[in-house]
Amino acid sequence: MNDKIFEACSKILPQGYISQCQGARNSVSNSIGELITKRRLPEHGWSDDLIETLLSELSTMDTNNFHGNVGVGEREGRIYSSLVRRRHFRLSHGIGRSGDITAIQPKAAGSSLLNNITNRLVLDSLRIAGATSCKSCFVVPMATGMALTLCMQTFRNSKPSAKYVIWLRIDQKSCFKSIATAGFESVVIERKLEGDQLVTDLLAIEETIERLGADSILCVMSTTSCFAPRAIDDIEGIAKLCDRYHFTLGEQCIRSTV
Repeated sequence: MNDKIFEACSKILPQGYISQCQGARNSVSNSIGELITKRRLPEHGWSDDLIETLLSELSTMDTNNFHGNVGVGEREGRIYSSLVRRRHFRLSHGIGRSGDITAIQPKAAGSSLLNNITNRLVLDSLRIAGATSCKSCFVVPMATGMALTLCMQTFRNSKPSAKYVIWLRIDQKSCFKSIATAGFESVVIERKLEGDQLVTDLLAIEETIERLGADSILCVMSTTSCFAPRAIDDIEGIAKLCDRYHFTLGEQCIRSTV
């Protein structure tokens, strides 16, 4: 509702009531405007209602939701099920264009804007988490294994002679399968017992690098998400080794060059 509509409402209801409603509406608009302008995580978390308002507003920017519009093109967004339509806030066009997932979709300004904001919020969260050198990122609709496979295939371009991936063992199949799918051989590094935890064996990693040769190793695959008694990997220690031997530390879910 804009100022004109509120002005019309004031002719039906007392102005005091309308002013209160207008102030509440302005608060919502200001929050959405600040998010779109700064594209950073809000200082205070949003309510479900505010999030739903944003999604609803963005969905009206996609052409399939234009009032009175009936699209007949081959790439028109259409949803048969009303249940699916409500679940996805009427967003049906998707994102990207012509093989570029970050490209603007001409018929889906709202979806494209949502995609851009999402990527920027994820980038902000990565920087808050400590990856301050991260310059850009984008969210892709893929699970762990496929994401890791594509990362390793990309790394191959800069290191075509590499044959191995040093994998710090975790009993989860996605990592292991992703290495094989990408066409590399896994070199498993077992954990070492320290107190009541299984921790990163940095010496074993370094000995493996020396034995195989740094040029034959694509990356070290580690993880910060695991179950006890396995402790999270010593990312800082591994990163220093990667820096010394000039190759990549590939973390599960987050990839960072060191």
